[in-house]
Amino acid sequence: MILVVNAGSSSLKVSLFQADLTQIADGIVSEIGANSTLKLGDTKSNVDAPDHAGAIAQMMTALDDAGHKATDITAVAHRVVHGGTYFSEPARVTPQVIDAIRACIPLAPLHNPVNLLGIEALAKTHPDLPQFVSFDTAFHANNPDVATRYAIPDAQYAAGIQRYGFHGSSYANMVSEFGDDLPPRLLALHLGNGASLCAIKDGKSVASSMGYSPMSGLVMGTRCGEIDGAAVLRIADELGLAGADTLLNKQSGLKGLAGDNNMKNLLERDDDDARFAVDHFCYWAARQAGSAIVAMGGVDAVAFTGGIGENAAPIRDKIMAHLACFGDVPVHVIAADEEKQIARDALTVMSRS
Repeated sequence: MILVVNAGSSSLKVSLFQADLTQIADGIVSEIGANSTLKLGDTKSNVDAPDHAGAIAQMMTALDDAGHKATDITAVAHRVVHGGTYFSEPARVTPQVIDAIRACIPLAPLHNPVNLLGIEALAKTHPDLPQFVSFDTAFHANNPDVATRYAIPDAQYAAGIQRYGFHGSSYANMVSEFGDDLPPRLLALHLGNGASLCAIKDGKSVASSMGYSPMSGLVMGTRCGEIDGAAVLRIADELGLAGADTLLNKQSGLKGLAGDNNMKNLLERDDDDARFAVDHFCYWAARQAGSAIVAMGGVDAVAFTGGIGENAAPIRDKIMAHLACFGDVPVHVIAADEEKQIARDALTVMSRS
């Protein structure tokens, strides 16, 4: 069995997969370091989890009590947000891999440190279990330089300021789910509270809407998406750096336009702000899709995934109406399953050993 771990700042989510990638359990430890609770399937209980190591220990005990013995787990696979330029594919955890993840902390200061906590906690409690990592950025790591380089001086580029792209496990899962039926030029849209699109040519990412951070690109639930740098500088001047960060990442997007980042609610509302927010979301998704289509020299199919992409047919229809100028293109809906892809990644790396 493969245990997939996604460590957050105060939570630890797990999914358990059989070798054929059938998911057999999922759970979460919430409020690590405070009033911790553990949920595994339909069972919920209060637990003592002062840190991530404690959360791992509690979860492993709960899995064991549910009949999923630690001795039957062959590997643990972790989600890591940022692999920088170090990683273009999943990897087995080694001291060198740990050092590289740590070197990427300036690129993802809120995420990589807690991703490392999950890895280090497992190493303490179950040192004999092999661990593997999958990176949100890795799927885009081989984008051409012309797609990733900002037009800035070499010093800033050397410091790591470039386009990276995210949602990589979601797009990799989409490619895997298509299998032999994968279209040569696929416009892929991951639409949820976080939203992005990717130009996938012959199974490889050639361009992504997200850039240095997950803030850029499409309009999102609370993130602004693409915005002029001068506007960011003015906002930062008026609100300070922390205030600008909060505004652009947590108070903008659909929430900034209509006061709500839940697309289902906006589609049910009948007011100008809601209608404008929906139209704005779809217009900019389609407008950036045109850029992705140029990057792969045309489009053979479009695929949607993510909470909005899978469940909001009106959003898919509005975006496709904007893209009608590209002809009658087949549209697919693929269930998002990043955990399954992370387990698949671990099995792939193991098979190479």
